[in-house]
Amino acid sequence: MSVILAIESSCDETSVAICNNGKITANVIANQTIHENYGGVIPELASRVHQQNIVPVVQQALIDAKVSKKDINAVAFTRGPGLLGSLLVGVSFAKSFALALDLPLIAVNHMHAHILAHFIEDPKPDFPFLCLTVSGGHTQIVLVRDYADMEIIGETLDDAAGEAFDKTAKLLQLPYPGGPLIDKHAKLGNPHAFKFPEPQIKGLDYSFSGFKTAILYFIRDKEKENPGFINEHLNDICASVQYSIVQILLNKLKKAAKTHGIKDIAIAGGVSANSGLREALQMLAKEQGWNVFIPAFEYCTDNAAMIAIAGYHKYLANDFVGQDIAPAARMIF
Repeated sequence: MSVILAIESSCDETSVAICNNGKITANVIANQTIHENYGGVIPELASRVHQQNIVPVVQQALIDAKVSKKDINAVAFTRGPGLLGSLLVGVSFAKSFALALDLPLIAVNHMHAHILAHFIEDPKPDFPFLCLTVSGGHTQIVLVRDYADMEIIGETLDDAAGEAFDKTAKLLQLPYPGGPLIDKHAKLGNPHAFKFPEPQIKGLDYSFSGFKTAILYFIRDKEKENPGFINEHLNDICASVQYSIVQILLNKLKKAAKTHGIKDIAIAGGVSANSGLREALQMLAKEQGWNVFIPAFEYCTDNAAMIAIAGYHKYLANDFVGQDIAPAARMIF
């Protein structure tokens, strides 16, 4: 019998989940709308709102799961990577909660948790599998041999794919968060209307810094030639940028699958909610004979359910940490 309370506070979502014997019975997420006024997450404001949200979110998760504090067997939490102030709120609460009830602590790597989100619901991938983990801060191809045995075989050398989406949204004067809006407009546009260069990086690594610069110059020059260009071609720009980013991601993933001879392919992270990426992956899977695994939308963005399922497998392995544990803005994978 294991009932695990899990806390996620790496960025601007305060989330708490309950995992009962490997089943998620509650997953509560409190979003922070305050950042919309600034066009991005303000770390100091994020940590303050976490402090306001953490207690009511924990209480709601316990209610949803129909358990009490006395039923909890362990406390799992995101140790990192993430915003240090935000992490500090979650880690401090987890340590206090565990200390008060004499419970073991489980530290979870945020990126590991994104990958293990595939084990929340069926169907689940078999080991080994490849996972393309894509978010605002990370772009990685991970070889997953077991719940605790993961190796990054390709990653971005500079900026993440999610950052390229966010930067494009800002250039197009779309409100924050811009990634979902690009996806929305892309559905109405022509993905081949404009062509953007694909970074020529050897091996399985990515680079999006030059790609972002190319988009910046493209929009600047087009607007100079034709003021109002963005408004006239918004859907086509979004569709073309999204198509280019997706192709960059999948070309490397295809190469990784061939190199390692693996047919079970997964995607994870906030950008895995992008409909263009999901559809293109499904099409590529049919062509390559892959078995594809995509989490439900609620488990793509930051959430405590993925921390809970990762914590559950660490609990089974007796992988606990002491009260001296500290948050880590950057973590070794």
